[in-house]
Amino acid sequence: MRGYHFGGGKSRWAPYLFLLPGLLLYVMIALGPSISTTFFSFTNATGIRGAPVDWVGLDNYKEFLFMGQASRDNLSALGRTLLFCFFVTTIQFSLGLLVAVLVNQKLKGTNFFRTLYFMPVILGAVIQGLIWSLFLYPLGGPMDSILNFFGMSSEFFGGPPTEAFGWVIVVQIWANLGTTMIIFLAGLQTIPSELYEAAEIDGANKWKVFKNVTWPLLTPSVNTNLLLNIIGSLQAWQLFLVLIGYRNGTQVLGYLIYAVGFGQTSGSVTSSFRQGYAAAASIVLFILVLILGTTTQFFLSRRERRILG
Repeated sequence: MRGYHFGGGKSRWAPYLFLLPGLLLYVMIALGPSISTTFFSFTNATGIRGAPVDWVGLDNYKEFLFMGQASRDNLSALGRTLLFCFFVTTIQFSLGLLVAVLVNQKLKGTNFFRTLYFMPVILGAVIQGLIWSLFLYPLGGPMDSILNFFGMSSEFFGGPPTEAFGWVIVVQIWANLGTTMIIFLAGLQTIPSELYEAAEIDGANKWKVFKNVTWPLLTPSVNTNLLLNIIGSLQAWQLFLVLIGYRNGTQVLGYLIYAVGFGQTSGSVTSSFRQGYAAAASIVLFILVLILGTTTQFFLSRRERRILG
C-alpha cells in the first residue's frame, strides 16, 4: 500500500507487534479486572479461597438499591458521595485557580510557595491522614490547643458525623489542591504576555483582564481540572478509612465498597466478605462517574468550541 512505512510481507505486522505489549498490559491491569468485576457483581462471591461461587443474577443490585434499611443506608452514602463531590470540586477548583494566579506573579518566593502548595500531593493518603489526625488530635493536638485558648473545643474526626465529614472534605482539598494549582499554572503560562499588554493599553482593569483574557484562554485547564476534581472526589475513600473509619453517617460509596468487600462493616470489626455485593456497588459507582463525567465533558466541550472555536 502506498505510503505504508513498514514494507510488505511479514513487515506489515511490525506496528501490531509493537502495540501488542501495551495492549496486553492494558487488558491485564485495566480491562480484565473491569470485566471480572462486572461478572462477579452477578454472583455471591466472597473472595475466600475454596468458597463456592453461585450465579445470583440481579440480586446484589436489588439488595443494594431497593431492599430494607441497608438500601436506605446505601442511598444515603450515594447522596453523601455527591455532596462530597460538590464541595470538594467547587472549593478545590476555586482555591486552585486563586493560588495559581497568585504564584504566577513575578515576585520573590513564588517558587517556594509553588513547592509548598504542591508538597501534599506527593504524600500518600495514609501519611496525609496521619498528619491531620495528629494536628487535630482532640486531647492536646495543635488545633485543640488553639481552640482551648479561645475557650472552645471540638472532637474533630471523632465528633458528630457532619463535623467529621466536613473535616475529611478539608483534608481532601488540602491533599489535592497542588494538582489543580499546577494545571492552572501551566495554562496561565501559555497565555501570551502581548495580550495582557494590549488590554492594559486599552485601559482594562485587572478584573476585566482576567474576565476577557485570562479566563477564556484557561478553558483547556478549566476542563481538565473540573473533570479530574469530579471523578477524583467521586472515587475518594482512602482518607475516610484513615481518618474516621466505618461510621454511620460518614460513609461515601467508595469506602462502602471497600468495607463490604473486605469485611469491615463496624469500625475494626471484621464480618463476612461479600465481594460479589461489593462488585455490584462498584458498578453503581462506575455508572455514577460515567454519567456525571460524560455530562460534564459534553457541556465543557460545547463551551470550549464556543469560546475558542
